[in-house]
Amino acid sequence: MTDVPGLDRAGLSAWLTRAHPELAPHSDTALTAEVIAGGRSNLTYRVDGASLPLVLRRPPLGHVLSSAHDMRREHRVISALGASDVPVPATVDVVDDTDRGEVTGTTFFVMERVEGTVLSRPEQNADFTATGLHRLGLTLAGTLADLHRVDPADVGLADFGRPDGYLARQLTTWRRQYDASRSRELPALDELQERLTTHVPDSGRTGIVHGDYRLDNVLVAGTPQDPTIAAVLDWEMATLGDPLVDLGLLGLYWDIRSLSAGAVAASAVVPDVGYPTFDELVDTYAARTGTTPPDLWWYRAFAAYKLAVILEGIHYRYRAGETVGEGFDTIGDLVAPLAADGLARAAARPRST
Repeated sequence: MTDVPGLDRAGLSAWLTRAHPELAPHSDTALTAEVIAGGRSNLTYRVDGASLPLVLRRPPLGHVLSSAHDMRREHRVISALGASDVPVPATVDVVDDTDRGEVTGTTFFVMERVEGTVLSRPEQNADFTATGLHRLGLTLAGTLADLHRVDPADVGLADFGRPDGYLARQLTTWRRQYDASRSRELPALDELQERLTTHVPDSGRTGIVHGDYRLDNVLVAGTPQDPTIAAVLDWEMATLGDPLVDLGLLGLYWDIRSLSAGAVAASAVVPDVGYPTFDELVDTYAARTGTTPPDLWWYRAFAAYKLAVILEGIHYRYRAGETVGEGFDTIGDLVAPLAADGLARAAARPRST
């Protein structure tokens, strides 16, 4: 039995003692673990009592078989980036525990814990100066540029994805998700889907795509005047593809409070506290990558479409009585504003595209 959902502490202690004796706790009872993030995504545990503070990641409870593959992919990309300019935790090991059932009964991986704060709520901004928040925003953009400057082949990730046709496959995937979640008429979202399909851009370059790059997926450390990014987290959607998808998604989340101030659109980025504008982030990104600031209309519109489809899927499950907890009754309210935002960006596109 385990006293932590999805994790057996005694089994973890035994595995550490056997596989990584340099990290082994003094006794089974010395090891503690608690869930620090989880839900629909992979579960993350804080582990204390080993010789180093650790983090363990596993698929969500009731996972499907493909989630085991996600663990190996996530471990692989973090390990590969360890020697790059992208700040990531140091990995320890990845283990298929499906048959043995000693620790999680799934594939899991362990990494060293990086100390820092996830900045996700406006009230946390009070811990930083306005100058510090401005620097943090530009650092976030510069770190994304550093990721996209990494040559996948140089870090052993040449076969990490299929960059050819990446954008078209993304549209196919999210169209399929949308079709599986239809429960009401959403003509604006249908129109946005058509606009995106008609104007798929030619990807100019290939890079490592994080897949969910935003402020609340990094750990912030440093001082109030000079915060730093200690680690980039949540690599479960990483692949090879068009890196501007990451920049478009960052833009969506950077400005999302302009669409809704509700819980669904929670973000620490608010006006008038020091954060740079998204245009400043784009300029920083372009300077760091040595490129011209890109026209992001398609990528911003696609980010809006993708999040709208995700939220519509949650709304569909809420209507079917398949969600547990509070807040799901309003989660579909952001779908229409997202579709409208995507259409506005499509309408503003240069006529030559």
